[in-house]
This record gives sequence, structure tokens and C-alpha cells, in this order.
Amino acid sequence: MPVPRSLAERRAHARNRLETGFQMWLATGSNGHGAHLIPVAHVWDGSALYTATFTQSRTVANIKGHPQARVALGDTADVVMIDTSASLMDVPDIDADIAERYAKVSTDPRTSPEGMFVYLRLHPRRIQVWNGFHEFVGRTVMRDGRWLDNPVD
Repeated sequence: MPVPRSLAERRAHARNRLETGFQMWLATGSNGHGAHLIPVAHVWDGSALYTATFTQSRTVANIKGHPQARVALGDTADVVMIDTSASLMDVPDIDADIAERYAKVSTDPRTSPEGMFVYLRLHPRRIQVWNGFHEFVGRTVMRDGRWLDNPVD
């Protein structure tokens, strides 16, 4: 059986994925509609993930009703799972640096008709990292929005 990575190694892995990746699965939910999962591009500013989607989408409706989401980076054999609080931002209100970085990995909402897109800001509350059953214990690397210094689970 492989040896589990340390908490520090898992934190570093999560940060690297956030900083270097640009694709994620975004799950939202609401009463009466169940779970909704979409693949989207993202950028990371060191404390929050940003993505964009259609203003009239199920994702936006879900966020309005339940301002939280779950994000998955990687595949089932090497997961970074992130529980977030979520907020919506109108296109003109996004930081210019975030908008420029996002435009490099996806459709630029600033060039679409006004009101077609909205940005989502996703603040991590909990991050879990594991790459197999051997790492299931100790998978939480962030809790309550703070990176952990000691293992939990």
C-alpha cells in the first residue's frame, strides 16, 4: 500500500492545483431541482476561485437560493475537493486582473452582450485532498477557510 502524503505535501498539492490549473467541476444545488454539475474554467487569486456562467443558468439560480458550491479539481484518482461559499459579481464589477486572466482560459464575458454572463466568486471553506483510499484519513487541509497546520479527520 502506498504511503500517505503529509499534510504539508497535500496543502502544497492543493495550492499548486489552484495556481496552475484552469478547469474544474462546479456543483450547486437547490430545493426541488437537486444537484447541478457543470465543467467550467477558473482562475485563482490566492484566496478565491473565479468563474463565469450564463446569467439565466441553473447554476446562477442555485447560487441565488443557496450561496454555496462544491468544486472538484483533478480526477477520481487524485482529487482536490473544495466546499465554498459563493457570490455573484456583475461583469463590470470584476477586478481587471481577474477578468484578463479569465479571458485567457475561457470565453471573455466582457465581450458578450450586457447581462449575458455573470462571474462567480467562490471562497473556499473546506479543502480535502486525496489520491486513493490510503489517503482518506487526513484528507482535510483547510477548515473554516483556514489552511490547517495539524491533520484532522
